[in-house]
Amino acid sequence: MGVRDLLYSTYEARLARRLVGAERPRHVALILDGNRRWARDAGLEDVNDGHRVGAAKISDLLGWCGDAGVEVVTLFLLSTDNLSRPADELEPLLEIIADVVDELSGPSAPWRLRVVGALELLPQWIAQRLTAAAARTTDRPGLELNVAVGYGGRQEIADAVRKLLLQHAEAGSSIEELAEVLDVDHIAAHLYTSGQPDPDLVIRTSGEQRLSGFLLWQSAHSEFHFCEAYWPEFRRVDFLRALRDYAARHRRFGG
Repeated sequence: MGVRDLLYSTYEARLARRLVGAERPRHVALILDGNRRWARDAGLEDVNDGHRVGAAKISDLLGWCGDAGVEVVTLFLLSTDNLSRPADELEPLLEIIADVVDELSGPSAPWRLRVVGALELLPQWIAQRLTAAAARTTDRPGLELNVAVGYGGRQEIADAVRKLLLQHAEAGSSIEELAEVLDVDHIAAHLYTSGQPDPDLVIRTSGEQRLSGFLLWQSAHSEFHFCEAYWPEFRRVDFLRALRDYAARHRRFGG
């Protein structure tokens, strides 16, 4: 082990000790950004290699989350905006996502997987693979893992309202009757993440400081942590720093 690695290891251990007994987030959501830029900086000819390295990092992250007692993890893998990319960019990315989700649903995976996104906007072949992967993990213990594929925050809210309207129409309710009882809980119950706590902490890698439409409804009271590292180089020490910053904040809901 080199001097730099030793210093990081020592710092990481100190961070972990300081987090003992500290408040932990139940739900951590992550925007895994910077794969393509990392690949370019690394001199790789195929930027999709950045996505492949980033995909391999996910299992490490889930291990860290499990060690920290996190109950729900949501990963932003592909937005609805990404679906408009040229086919030669989009198709390899979809293959990488399908492969990693298959791996995350493997027989040794100790978590329940849920796909959150507008699956009807995806090519049929990947929608079927994602759905099948999630079905394989239905009865597993451990944390809940959401993979956001074909996801857009505005799309999710529109889908939730559409489902709500259809539900009341099937029950024979009029628009006026729905308007009388409609509240935020009715809409929340029809979101992709229904039944789960909202994210306490949202992490974005690559230094960008924006949500890009990620969990717009659910993140109303979330804490945010923006990390300079590109996703493929995100380390446990970066994750622990995010937990440290979260523990040091005083959450003020609506204030």
